[in-house]
Amino acid sequence: METAISPELAAKAERDDLLTLGVEEEYLLVDAVEPRAAEAVDAVFAEMPGDLRDGVQHEFYRTQIEVASPPQLELDGLATSLRRLRSEVAAAARRAGARLVAVGTGPATGHNARIVDDERYHRMRARFGDLSPGQGMCGTHVHVSIPDPETGVQVLNHVRPWLPVLQAATANSPLSGGHDTGYASWRSMLWERWPTVGPTPYLRSHEHYLTLIGDLEASGAMLDEGMLYWYARLSANYPTVEIRMGDVMPTADDAVLLAALTRALVGTVLHEVQAGMEAPDVEHPLLMAAHWRAAHDGLEGLNIDMATREPRPAWRLMRQLFDYVRPELERHGDLGTATVLMERLRDRGTGAARQRALLARGASIGDVVDWLARATADEHAPTD
Repeated sequence: METAISPELAAKAERDDLLTLGVEEEYLLVDAVEPRAAEAVDAVFAEMPGDLRDGVQHEFYRTQIEVASPPQLELDGLATSLRRLRSEVAAAARRAGARLVAVGTGPATGHNARIVDDERYHRMRARFGDLSPGQGMCGTHVHVSIPDPETGVQVLNHVRPWLPVLQAATANSPLSGGHDTGYASWRSMLWERWPTVGPTPYLRSHEHYLTLIGDLEASGAMLDEGMLYWYARLSANYPTVEIRMGDVMPTADDAVLLAALTRALVGTVLHEVQAGMEAPDVEHPLLMAAHWRAAHDGLEGLNIDMATREPRPAWRLMRQLFDYVRPELERHGDLGTATVLMERLRDRGTGAARQRALLARGASIGDVVDWLARATADEHAPTD
């Protein structure tokens, strides 16, 4: 789900030479008392304020709900929008007898959820079968404006080596079925079962991009362009690139940091594209290995330095990314906020690390879900 950029915002962005950004987040609905997922999405919609509904929609399962912020130029505006969406949808969930939880997969045991009664979702189930059993997988997607599709394809090529680092920062699904899976992002491992999920291939041109879409549709691997689940893609409807490999993160602060870094990364590589620099053609198996490492370790372990092809501490690579995009953070007015949020993430750890910290102190799965619900709604959470 995306929302359109207003003509006024587009004009301001062009005049000031700035990039717009927006965030989509998917959440899990859980029972008001038990930590299990609840098929409550229709009841939540019935409790939702009318002025909020344009930014909220169903997802694949009845245990999920998705929000989209309006496009923004100011990071503060994005933060305000995300906090309002989280708070209002969480309040609607409480009125419906459920809780809103920003987590990549359902931590607790429970029955497989039913899909939403939607013609497209029924066609997906008929074609692809039971590829995603469980309670739902919830991710974060960041949209950043681009001048045109041809430039956008080159942006996709340039951002490929950095996406495993950003994926590591979003890791927020270590638990599934009531136990620790051994992965910081179990959602990533489940998600990869779909045939079009994975790193974006190195693209020769926008024509090449469109040809691959046509070939994938013809192969039966996807029903339509909406099922192009590469970790970065062009929007089918708006002039944006969409970075979409991460788990939904526990707090609005986490999401705002991801958005700031993503916009700065796109802005940085746009300068390289405009200067005629070629993107590094990182080998696909190495990218796959780096994304697997991100899912396994999060930021608390190792990832692969694409320049040296050697494992490095993931936090060191995260700092390299921050330094690489620093000029664009500063140009967009985001450096101060991003610096504070980066330090906060360093101190607290990823969502996966925060969940495991609670368990290490003797918390139950139910306690973890309680904390996630508070963090999602921006209420006080004990590990913050």
